[in-house]
Amino acid sequence: MLDGRLLVDAHVHIARLPTLSPDWRSWARQFGASTPMDDLFDAAGTPVPTALDAYFDGQGVDHVLLFTEHSPKVTGTQPIEDVLGLAAANPARFHPVANLNPHLHYPVAAELARQVGLGAIAVKIHPVHGGFEARDRMLYPAYAWAEQHRLPVIVHCGTSTFAGSANSYADPALLDEVFRDFPDLTVVLAHGGRGWWYDQAAFLALMRPNVWLEVSGLPPQRLGDYYGTALRRLADKMIFGTDWPGVPGVDRNARALEKVLLDAGCTADQVAAAWGGNAVRVFGLDG
Repeated sequence: MLDGRLLVDAHVHIARLPTLSPDWRSWARQFGASTPMDDLFDAAGTPVPTALDAYFDGQGVDHVLLFTEHSPKVTGTQPIEDVLGLAAANPARFHPVANLNPHLHYPVAAELARQVGLGAIAVKIHPVHGGFEARDRMLYPAYAWAEQHRLPVIVHCGTSTFAGSANSYADPALLDEVFRDFPDLTVVLAHGGRGWWYDQAAFLALMRPNVWLEVSGLPPQRLGDYYGTALRRLADKMIFGTDWPGVPGVDRNARALEKVLLDAGCTADQVAAAWGGNAVRVFGLDG
């Protein structure tokens, strides 16, 4: 709890450091300079579960979504198996998120089912790092499986500065066919359209009941600049996340989000929903 309210960080990267690209490590140092990485990973770069559990507890975070990724040409490969030890250390706090890359996984539905069987509560699709469009028909069996099993699909929807990224694949308009063909699929737009697509991402979240806007990687104090007068309504569809460790602090970002939402005319209930209530609803977490 933070200030007596539920807090969910819906976008966290805790990987074995040797699996990560030099670009990723540079990003973490630049944007997460205050994060005590040396205390949270051992000498081999392996996460220390007890230290990480204590760290997020101290930040007031009740639930942490642990992202995995298969983007060997950009950030490296972090399979779900790498986060299972951390999830097992405190399953009430840490929740794995599956990852699919249609260039590497086949059949995709079977691989998704396998990762869900290991504890994944959602699946992340990363077109920008994986080098594919989110509407790629190779992904359709996975979308069908996710829709049938009510598994949320998180889609990277924002620019990336990592070498090898294909930012044109982050355009939310590329999801239009997916929304058409899978009307009951729950989709979370990670990074909220960062860079070129704030209006498009906001429009989709407000227009479609199953689409949610996740704001990791965005400076909370700038959300008013990005979304303008729509920010007040977007709080009802907003999911808090940080993109940890590239963040000055989970608690600092949460409080900055609270301030910008209140300044936009949002209620305390809307802030609580953005901090954690919406994520509880979307990801089926304990409130």
